[in-house]
Amino acid sequence: MKLHWSPRSPYVRKVMITLHETGRLSEVTQVRTVVSAHEPPNPEILRDNPLGKIPALVTEEGVLFDSRVICTWLDKDGALLADSVQARRWQALADGATEILLAWRTELTRPSGPWQPLTDSYRTKIRAVMATLEGEAQLLADVDFGAGHVALVCYLGQLDFRWPDCNWRCAFPRLAQVAATWEARPSVRATAVRDDGGSDTSLTAGQLTFAKETP
Repeated sequence: MKLHWSPRSPYVRKVMITLHETGRLSEVTQVRTVVSAHEPPNPEILRDNPLGKIPALVTEEGVLFDSRVICTWLDKDGALLADSVQARRWQALADGATEILLAWRTELTRPSGPWQPLTDSYRTKIRAVMATLEGEAQLLADVDFGAGHVALVCYLGQLDFRWPDCNWRCAFPRLAQVAATWEARPSVRATAVRDDGGSDTSLTAGQLTFAKETP
């Protein structure tokens, strides 16, 4: 199988974690594929995914795209990654929050400058997501590692990669504690986000900060 891959993509990382968890990593050849929301679509990915997005997994049965579809297909019987309505809810929350972070970063690159009402909206939504996860930290710790956790790992990884000054671990200590157990998993350590393209974190500096909780 061939996987259109990037070491920076949170959605590709979901697939990579799933490959590790299911023991199927050796079945896949990773092909570095560059995509950008504000540039013309890459012809290489368009040949396999008409949406021009990664990840895309080329199999003998056809091409699969969208990380949720690919991860579900890789763990067909759900034996290794716990699947439930709650897991799918966390997955939807994490994927949606990740989309906000990526759209926010793209907005910050606008030549004429970002539209403030839009970035303010992004900030409010991300803060609400983090508050929700902090409130559900114990439940996240109590259930088996599953698709929802995979998506949350990748969302939080994107916070660390693109928004390194946001201070989320201090602001949300219960979430940070359970996230530390996920970060210890071999599949998560092996798929840590890598910058192979000169990512500019100065774009996001000061754009998103969380205040430390007070007793």
